[in-house]
Amino acid sequence: MTTATQFGYADLPRLLARLGGDEKHDRTALSTLDVLWVLYDRVLAVRPDRLDDPERDRFLLSKGHSPKAYYAVLAAKGFLRPEQLDGWTGFASALGGHPDRTLIPAAEIASGSLGHGLPLGVGTALGLRAQHRRGPRVVVLVGDGELDEGSNHEAIALAGRLGLDRLTVVVVDNSSATHGWPGGIATRFVVEDWATRTVPGHDHDALHEALTSEHPGRPLAVVATTEPARRSA
Repeated sequence: MTTATQFGYADLPRLLARLGGDEKHDRTALSTLDVLWVLYDRVLAVRPDRLDDPERDRFLLSKGHSPKAYYAVLAAKGFLRPEQLDGWTGFASALGGHPDRTLIPAAEIASGSLGHGLPLGVGTALGLRAQHRRGPRVVVLVGDGELDEGSNHEAIALAGRLGLDRLTVVVVDNSSATHGWPGGIATRFVVEDWATRTVPGHDHDALHEALTSEHPGRPLAVVATTEPARRSA
């Protein structure tokens, strides 16, 4: 788990308020807030003072075009200083409209171009397997809309065939996909032999249970259903 700080979940609105601008992505960012909090507060084995630990969990934010919630959670957990949130997206700020892994130590990938996170997550999981590291998890957060991208179809198929059981994908489903999927999002993973869980995206206990459930020999997909306009629960 991440290192405890003086900030808790109740402090997130105050931290988010420091990230002015980009209001057009507020709903998208807020739809990920609870998932991000549960991951960094209760699931991921990663600490701000051990970012280079080879045994750390890897979190990949594929839904990177709305990083305000991500930055707020990183600040709450000690990966960023709260004052870094001020003036974000400015010329002198490390915090851009899309996270940059060369500027943000906690970021595993540069994200924002939709459809890249899951394939990169598959590659990361394969790399860890090749190094015989069975401890670290690879968790990728994607939006339901970006599952329209063809690169995800290939990644889902390959991960299932290879049984990448250290890989978890969290799909924040706010019904923004153009095409959708017959039978619901979970079915596109089930047919490729993934374990799946579908839970309310603002229910912290349900998210924690799903994210920590056993899935031996298979990757895990957690579909977190949410309303874009809802702030938290």
